[in-house]
Amino acid sequence: MKAIVCKEFTSFKDLQLLDMPAPEAKAGQVVVDVKAAGLNFPDLLLIAGKYQMKPDTPFVPGSECSGVISAVGDGVENWKVGDRVIAYTMLGAMAEQVLVPASNLIPLPQSMPFANGAGLTTTYATSHYALKQRANLQAGEIVLVLGAAGGVGLATVELAKAAGAKVIAAASTDEKLALTKAHGADELINYSNEDLRSRIKDITGGKGVDVIYDPVGGDLAEPAFRSMAFNGRYLVIGFAAGDIPALPLNLPLLKTASIVGVFWGAWAMRDLKGHGENMRELIEMFVAGKIKVTVSREIPFSDFAQGFADLAERRAKGKLVLVP
Repeated sequence: MKAIVCKEFTSFKDLQLLDMPAPEAKAGQVVVDVKAAGLNFPDLLLIAGKYQMKPDTPFVPGSECSGVISAVGDGVENWKVGDRVIAYTMLGAMAEQVLVPASNLIPLPQSMPFANGAGLTTTYATSHYALKQRANLQAGEIVLVLGAAGGVGLATVELAKAAGAKVIAAASTDEKLALTKAHGADELINYSNEDLRSRIKDITGGKGVDVIYDPVGGDLAEPAFRSMAFNGRYLVIGFAAGDIPALPLNLPLLKTASIVGVFWGAWAMRDLKGHGENMRELIEMFVAGKIKVTVSREIPFSDFAQGFADLAERRAKGKLVLVP
């Protein structure tokens, strides 16, 4: 089978598309024939050796995919060959086949295309967990989404609106902001040419925002946090800007605000029941038309470098998926 392989921690430019042995299902496992694999910012960090976990090299990146079960190991009772599934893999999804614990699968509805299924797990599950379990978002609250046109950003815009929140989308270009508007954002801020704090003050009437969803970090973190409402929650998602900000700790004290870490992957592995419930809720929202799971591009495995480059240089809008 063909697989995208990281031989050592390096740039995505050094990844290779290689022939690899086909996996064999052991007890409790299934083999999934991959139809689409999600491409996410953490993949860039993982390949560079900068992620929270460091797998042994060589390895095949890719934490999520959708496909069809082609083999079932001993003891697997709830799945059969031919089932359409979404798989959370941690590693290995960027291949024509991947070995997955049966417990890491959920059914892929017939009404959901494979590309959308591959785009659901990391971005939407991260955002759903962040808003539901970590922020305890309530209807009527105000949510600020930084980097709102990216994969997790658009997911958060949709999920926050589905929860009954008012959504302020912030991004670096008017084109990106137009995309967030089409996905339900109520207010828009172009932080390339507008002052973030003053615009938030105007939009909220001086109250500030209740929840900040920040996958960007860098220079935006402190002005965003200073725009927090009393009892606000600042969700730390990631650092796409590259720099990890250092916030003055008097700020959460003065605002009685919380800095809340969101490491969805670690939580999902520790709470399979909670993760399963969240994924079922996401599927129900997709079927009901409450979320779109927008896939902006389907990229052949052979062109993986272009997909990684678009992600690294923050050109991607919505979700990118790789297809064999």
